[in-house]
Amino acid sequence: MSNQEQPTARHRARVRAPELVGKGGWLNTGGKNLTLADLRGRCVVLDFWTFCCVNCLHVLDELRELEERHRDTVVIIGVHSPKFVHEAEHQAVVDAVERYGVEHPVLDDPELATWKQYAVRAWPTLVVIDPEGYVVAQHAGEGHAHAIERLVEELVAEHGAKGTLRRGDGPYVPPEPVATDLRFPGKAVRLPSGGFLVSDTTRNQLVELAADGEQVLRRIGSGERGLDADSFNEPQGLALLPDGKVAVADTVNHAIRVFDPEAGTLETVAGTGRQWWQGSPVSGPAREVDLSSPWDIAWWQDRLWIAMAGVHQLWTYDPAAGTVQVAAGTTNEGLVDGPATEAWFAQPSGLAAAGDRLWIADSETSAVRWVQRADEGDGYEVRTAVGTGLFDFGHRDGAADQALLQHPLGVTALPDGSVAIADTYNHALRRFDPASGEVTTLATDLREPSAAVLAEDDIVVVESARHRLTRLRLPEEAVRVESVAHRTQRAATEVAPGRLRLDVVFQAPAGQKLDTRYGPSTRLLVSATPPELLADGAGPDTDLGRDLILADGVTEGVLHVSAMAASCDDDPAIEYPACHVHQQDWGVPVRIVDGGAPRLALVLAGLDAEG
Repeated sequence: MSNQEQPTARHRARVRAPELVGKGGWLNTGGKNLTLADLRGRCVVLDFWTFCCVNCLHVLDELRELEERHRDTVVIIGVHSPKFVHEAEHQAVVDAVERYGVEHPVLDDPELATWKQYAVRAWPTLVVIDPEGYVVAQHAGEGHAHAIERLVEELVAEHGAKGTLRRGDGPYVPPEPVATDLRFPGKAVRLPSGGFLVSDTTRNQLVELAADGEQVLRRIGSGERGLDADSFNEPQGLALLPDGKVAVADTVNHAIRVFDPEAGTLETVAGTGRQWWQGSPVSGPAREVDLSSPWDIAWWQDRLWIAMAGVHQLWTYDPAAGTVQVAAGTTNEGLVDGPATEAWFAQPSGLAAAGDRLWIADSETSAVRWVQRADEGDGYEVRTAVGTGLFDFGHRDGAADQALLQHPLGVTALPDGSVAIADTYNHALRRFDPASGEVTTLATDLREPSAAVLAEDDIVVVESARHRLTRLRLPEEAVRVESVAHRTQRAATEVAPGRLRLDVVFQAPAGQKLDTRYGPSTRLLVSATPPELLADGAGPDTDLGRDLILADGVTEGVLHVSAMAASCDDDPAIEYPACHVHQQDWGVPVRIVDGGAPRLALVLAGLDAEG
């Protein structure tokens, strides 16, 4: 597929935007149902997102400045399009909108009606609608805020001149604040004093609680988003360090902080405050290397291990050397075991050290995995205890190879060698016993548990969506739960057997061109589940299009496509042009049928001319 510059606004294809429909209704509008007619005269950006997706959360942060700078001409509409069953629950969407500070209208679309009308194939996807109600651009993945802002400026100029632009306040109506001691807490750690330190994520603070888990002793942080000596930005993971200090995964700041409970001081030890992108350094002085949404941390084998959810990897921080480096994962999203450098993760979000194993809650594959020293050599290897991949989830106990979880966010090592699992979207506490190979359920009716810590004979669960810590006695027997199994509800794309043309559509933003100063500026990686689906065409290359050969005898599967493109300002007068990386991973369920489509187009940025 050719990589051409974005055409100017007046030359774009005029495709009428479908209406916005969602069975769950509207949030952040004061009870009003919006239509596209209500938005006529404004530049509209539809953000197709789901709250499990860390890339979607990155885009929410990317859009904040656009919202603020163009509040009188731009309306951002979140279209919540669920992957997991739990995400189709209306209250869960209400909670997520508050949890992540979404300050624009949100359409709750549990049946993916609007997703299908706009032919969306990936989370996140951004669609731009002009003031006359026509679709003028589509972008999948992260890194597009600058391109959308440039497009918005064009549209404002064009429609201002035509008289079709309408300025003024948007339809956003903030919800009423709720008074609670904690608000969507993320993780917790037991302090030597017997009390607890909790990441009060939505309020951008840490909270120290007494040993009862209820009495507030102090709050750490101003509550304002920031990266200074008195601020956090949606902190999550906490880990007690050998010197008694507490490491903090300051998630949206893309940083690791260290809090000293005795002195009350806060220090940044790793990260720059900028998000890591493909091509950035993967090791080096800790304060000079970018990180990406560190979600949890654990002290193991004389290092602080970091669940780097934003890039599907594990990293380590060595405080003695003051360095960070990648320890496991390739940045490809999926479930692949083996040598740590070749393993695939999918949004690792919970860590727990236990002797010779580091347990991992790998949330997007609904899996529990572990890292251990390799049998040979000095490296590490990755193994899976529970979970099969990106598209299978549910609540099923029994043998680990048959058991199912639903987007777990936390793991806790138990004294008997087993591991407790905060099975977040099942609202349950589960247990995996390596000795028996069995998965059981310890407790239910926990609202979005995100972590748990031991306290003598009890386990204290972070009930994130109930805004509290809940103390449970570790049961000797499991709870009996009816088994349920799910697959993602996304409809499979019907494709023709044999040769399938794959095109990733990328049009550089106006005023930019592909950055070829240091070689090819695009990358495409293709794989499949099962691997036998592809007879030819798997692997990496620099072209954004290729012919895939689908194997005979395989009737369905998932195509995994990862694309990246880098663009820079196209002006020879600029000595140091600004450059931007655009990237997205797709998992496209396909069904091979006679008469199916001979071409699969995935839009990274722009519009598909052949669509």
